[in-house]
Amino acid sequence: MAQNRVRQIRESLLMSKAELARKAGVSPLTITRIEQNCECRVDTMRKIILALGLDISERGKVFPGED
Repeated sequence: MAQNRVRQIRESLLMSKAELARKAGVSPLTITRIEQNCECRVDTMRKIILALGLDISERGKVFPGED
């Protein structure tokens, strides 16, 4: 599995882990785990992509190999 880009995108938006977690409706621990490249459910990926202000069609930018 390729390294995801959640942390890089989040930081480029000057967004904290807590803010991303709140916008995505997941726990900050979930964000930490995803940024450490742990597996996550497709539904969680979708929530994070949308919370980062991206469209679902751009999922490959966040989660390489998922497009």
